[in-house]
Amino acid sequence: MQKILKQILTSRVYEAAIETPLDEAPELSRRLGNTVLLKREDLQPVFSFKLRGAYNRMANLDEHQRERGVIAASAGNHAQGVAYSARKLGVSALIVMPATTPQIKIDAVERLGGEVVLHGNNYSEAADYCRQLISETGRMYIHPFDDELVIAGQGTVADELLRQNPGRLDAVFVPVGGGGLIAGMAAYIKALRPEIRVIGVEPVDSAAMARSLEAGRKVSLDSVGIFADGVAVREVGDLTFDCCRKYVDEIIEVDTDELCSGIKAVYQATRSIVEPAGGLALTGLMKYVRERKLRGATLVAVNSGANMNFERLRYVAERTLIGENQEAIFAVSIPEQPGALKRFCSEVLGERNITEFNYRLAGREAAQIFVGLSMRDLAERDSFARDLAGAGFSGLDLTDNELAKTHVRYMVGGRSDQVRDEVLYRFWFPEVPGALSRFLAAMGANWNISLFHYRTQGGDYGRVLIGLEIPAGEQDAFHSFLDNLGYHYIDESNNPAYRLFL
Repeated sequence: MQKILKQILTSRVYEAAIETPLDEAPELSRRLGNTVLLKREDLQPVFSFKLRGAYNRMANLDEHQRERGVIAASAGNHAQGVAYSARKLGVSALIVMPATTPQIKIDAVERLGGEVVLHGNNYSEAADYCRQLISETGRMYIHPFDDELVIAGQGTVADELLRQNPGRLDAVFVPVGGGGLIAGMAAYIKALRPEIRVIGVEPVDSAAMARSLEAGRKVSLDSVGIFADGVAVREVGDLTFDCCRKYVDEIIEVDTDELCSGIKAVYQATRSIVEPAGGLALTGLMKYVRERKLRGATLVAVNSGANMNFERLRYVAERTLIGENQEAIFAVSIPEQPGALKRFCSEVLGERNITEFNYRLAGREAAQIFVGLSMRDLAERDSFARDLAGAGFSGLDLTDNELAKTHVRYMVGGRSDQVRDEVLYRFWFPEVPGALSRFLAAMGANWNISLFHYRTQGGDYGRVLIGLEIPAGEQDAFHSFLDNLGYHYIDESNNPAYRLFL
């Protein structure tokens, strides 16, 4: 511990980074019944804490290493941190980024003087190519998290916040990807103020550190979620895992809806729009307060970054209400007879506020309604379900159904009687030109597409819903095609939302 403390205290980050403010969020504090403080790393020159670790590592290169230049693999914030640091130090920087990286991030790196090489459809493929280029170019590799000097640079965030708030402090919430930020912060906090709880926050679909701590060893995830791309890593670092095992008190996992609610909470408190990874800490803080029924504590959340793609805001806004338990989505079956729809509206909906209403005749026996409702809390959601049953209507709560929220709500229409042997799959397509064409070329003319839905969400990957007619006897060939395709997918053929509305 002594070594990392010395590295943090002698870090050279302030040659490039700024000491960011620790701001109280008065209205959020009032609402949560606790004092909530936000560490504003979104105000760094590159809008992310990543600058600290990148610069500290590069400032400690010797003259020969600087002459050779540096190289890094990153889809965003680390790339900008390396490029900014390289310009500051007069060093050449080569950044390998996935071909799916949004143009806004590529432009940001190039504006800072970094040379960008696009390769692969995800970070892992870009990192593999980066390792190949290291041997070919002789450049020094700047790791995004698993490096002592990078960890020390990130640890300066903890040094600042303890100086800025020397009094009572009960817990610090930190976003976790590869673990560099929380490793440095946790080591520093536990050395000086061991009574403060250090709590990591991860997306439930990218919880590499949580799975590793549970197993007592590093665990590599089969797949990672793509919404919070700034923390989407399959495997944490050796050094970061060791630090977290020693110094981190617990990890909280949050889902996409909760995270969108956290992004909104940051905006309401600061008028700053953070990226998904940047909103993780506050999201975890709010969940911690809610589940523990905590009152009167002093809590800090690290706003780690604000490199948000503008196109993503629509998606965030749509999912926020569900994340705050302020919207519920239901599928309701009503008899196809005169007066049934009126009875449903008057006896069940009553004075409730409707956020969405889609009606489709499913047959001469019944009709299906896809309805969204404003809700005050979970209790009201349960009450609506009871009211449905009491009125004799069949209802299904789809609030937690990802297919319904991502696709079905935009395409309620009903099944064609011409479709035969249909299967339904959700795919994650890399957002690069030609991705769909490559999919169709790989499939050839073997199977007929019976349904298709795509809607941009401003991320590195697009979400695509596809229905295909797969005749009996061809399932094995179809599954072989899927395995060789290389795109992440989920079989939704038995999803009740599909059966009811598509």
